[in-house]
Amino acid sequence: MKILKNKTLPKFVISFLFAIVFFSFTLKHPFYLSVTELNYDSNTKILQTSVKLFINDFEEALKKIYKKPVDLINYSKNDKASIDSLIKSYIENHFSIKVGSKKLKYDLIGFEREEETVWVYLEAKNCPVPKKVEIETTLLYDFIKTQINIVKFEFNGQSLSSKVTNPEKKIDFIF
Repeated sequence: MKILKNKTLPKFVISFLFAIVFFSFTLKHPFYLSVTELNYDSNTKILQTSVKLFINDFEEALKKIYKKPVDLINYSKNDKASIDSLIKSYIENHFSIKVGSKKLKYDLIGFEREEETVWVYLEAKNCPVPKKVEIETTLLYDFIKTQINIVKFEFNGQSLSSKVTNPEKKIDFIF
């Protein structure tokens, strides 16, 4: 093993850090991931769902599918209803939840940016008590062949999680 002299170590460290910074700005992120969190509120019988996606990936998917410009960061108040409609349509076509034998219909509550990601908030009212939950997710599968979707479900103090990688799409939780 060769030991670097003190004179070369700082140059090596500086070069290494420069390379990391340079490549982090010039390359796309190296992994493609969504995170979905579901939480059932027994008192209100509402299933709250939060979906976290990389903004650039989600915008590209929306642009390609709906053939119109989409900017989830710099949109005007006049564009909000149109963007909400695109997001709701996309989520409905790529994410479904079945509790028992009932396929849930959910409302889009809204979305918000968090650094390079966007959180999409949904809720399903009058949700039966979850004993068996089937989730089907193909979020971003049309455009990203290495997409991974992680799903976490919390109910009654119990937390279950699973993941699917494109082309897998079905997750079952049993409480």
